Amino acid sequence: MEIMTDQGFRKTIKYLRAFIIISLIGMICMLILFAGVLGYAKILGPPPLAVPQSTLFFADNGTLIGESNSGQKRYWVNMKDISPDLVNATVSVEDKNFYHHHGFDFKRIAGAVVADVQAFAKVQGASTITQQYARNLFLEHDKTWKRKLTEAFYTIRLEMNYSKKNILEGYLNTIYYGNGAYGVEAASQYYFGKKASQLTLAEASMLAGIPKGPGIYSPLANMEKAKTRQAIILKTMVENGYISKKTAEAAARAPLRLEGVHTTQKVKVAPYFQDAVRNALKNQLHLDDRTIALGGLKVYTTLNIKQQEAAERQIKEKVASSSEIQVGLVAMDPKTGDVKAMVGGRDYEKSPFNRAVQAIRQPGSTIKPLLYYAALEHGFTPSSTMRSEYTTFHFDNGQADYTPHNFNNKYANGEITLAQALAVSDNIFAVKTHLFLGEDTLIETAKKFGLSTKMAEVPSLALGTSGVRMIDMANAYSMLANGGKQVHPELITKVEDYNGNVIFEKDEHHERVLNAARAYVMTQMLTGVFDSKLNGYAKVTGSTVIKNITRPYAGKSGSTETDSWMIGYSPQLVTAVWAGYDVGKPIEMVAEKTYAKKIWANFMEDALKGKPVKAFKAPKEGVIGLYVDPDNGKLATKDCPVRRFTYFVKGTEPNEYCTDHLKNAPHDNKKNAEEKKVPWYKKIMPWE
Repeated sequence: MEIMTDQGFRKTIKYLRAFIIISLIGMICMLILFAGVLGYAKILGPPPLAVPQSTLFFADNGTLIGESNSGQKRYWVNMKDISPDLVNATVSVEDKNFYHHHGFDFKRIAGAVVADVQAFAKVQGASTITQQYARNLFLEHDKTWKRKLTEAFYTIRLEMNYSKKNILEGYLNTIYYGNGAYGVEAASQYYFGKKASQLTLAEASMLAGIPKGPGIYSPLANMEKAKTRQAIILKTMVENGYISKKTAEAAARAPLRLEGVHTTQKVKVAPYFQDAVRNALKNQLHLDDRTIALGGLKVYTTLNIKQQEAAERQIKEKVASSSEIQVGLVAMDPKTGDVKAMVGGRDYEKSPFNRAVQAIRQPGSTIKPLLYYAALEHGFTPSSTMRSEYTTFHFDNGQADYTPHNFNNKYANGEITLAQALAVSDNIFAVKTHLFLGEDTLIETAKKFGLSTKMAEVPSLALGTSGVRMIDMANAYSMLANGGKQVHPELITKVEDYNGNVIFEKDEHHERVLNAARAYVMTQMLTGVFDSKLNGYAKVTGSTVIKNITRPYAGKSGSTETDSWMIGYSPQLVTAVWAGYDVGKPIEMVAEKTYAKKIWANFMEDALKGKPVKAFKAPKEGVIGLYVDPDNGKLATKDCPVRRFTYFVKGTEPNEYCTDHLKNAPHDNKKNAEEKKVPWYKKIMPWE
């Protein structure tokens, strides 16, 4: 045996000392590096947890009506909305020490290394739930060292800044379960057709096994392998103290009812309305396209499903399938401006162009209520009279002559009242009123009513020759229906971000912009469209639908060569219906000219079915109601053959009694008429 020399011993000690020093320096450097990493992670703060998620759209009763479509189903739910069995099953099989480590399970890592070395292959994973969550949030699923180091850094940041509950909730909401389903809620809906909070132990243990290999362990792909995986998970739950062996055996035997369908794929409610909501999110709330599509928003809308179905049903039933005509409909709550139903065309798949909000069409006579409201502001009353006859208007400024025509060239050839002119849609009366007020008056009034399109200052504007949007017209009539309060078409009541924070909520304040008394008088005149008592030389324009309506309505129809309209309301609902051809082709078939009125009348009855029948409520002051002769607008006596109770702005009511019935009475009855003298007290107070 060779004895080490003193020189050799000293040399060995020297090398050992150098090794120890280098090792200490290395350890110090490692500690400094680790401290630096921790410090840098702390400085950076918590990483954002936002991931692409489907934006969900809800009706006014909370029913899901649609979602953004990115090819992936992603919904975020809180831990309280996830079955505890699914939480326990996932922790048990994926990371049993999750609650005890700080992001890395070093004992598990060492065991995985030994197993891989023994098998000369990667046979066992060691990633914790935190590591997997970091990968799902921030990284691609490649196998480079750069990715692994970055994953470790994000894992540290997550553990430093978030609670175990936050991390586990995030993991369960981002893990992939196959078939486009990301997160437990989408997976639960897809595989079992129920919410994640409703899963049984059998379903939860089956679902927890899928992420290891969705193409292998999905019960829809291979039930045998899925059951084997389920058994392993139930066994680990027993070993980790989550359930008893007896409970596990019962869960393994429990039958499973699989769906295999994304439930929201079946939801295709109001596609035109949903498009309008997306536009509102972008243009009114100023959200970007990515946030709208993948921000996990919850958008609560104003849509009433029952009324939407009624709208679609009436259009389908009333319009001939062979016709190429298009139809649009907007229904609103006049008190709030909430849009309750919207149809932008007959087939969204063929034409997603939304005629309810995008098309600009001539409104025809539906513009007249706005004109006559302006007339009331300038001293007109329902009893104001003008002569209706064939008329050519001449102008001194070199403007061309203008000759409007009534429908079928029918004229009273005499004096008619404003109320009667509105009911029978007399065009001569409208143009005379328009010119009397000044052509700019209607333009300014239209702005007051919320119309946004440009209008031409011409005589024919009184007959609706300048284009408007359907939704604007529905909104304008809402202001008459609600007594003059300013409303705007509202599609959204509330928007929440993926964390449940409210980022928008509708303002319920509505300023009064119209005079309540004049708005009510205008509404009452519009009920005359459905009142045959105002039938003078022509039928009232609502005569074709009178037999179909069962409650008080106010409204106005309108038509041009290419457009057919009906807009009307009850105290609870205002609806605008338009029919026409996109290319501006003339409407020639008689049936097509009646579509708008028929759809409107039947929709209103259908939409309001089961709701109380309400009359239009007069304001507390500013109006007075009197019986008048509808033909001349004068105060009616009991002897008048036709009387109509008519409202006036207080102070503008007529004070002259009708005597036309006396002129037409036989000469022999003159003495009897003289005997029927009005009592002295009725001369003071003309009570009925």
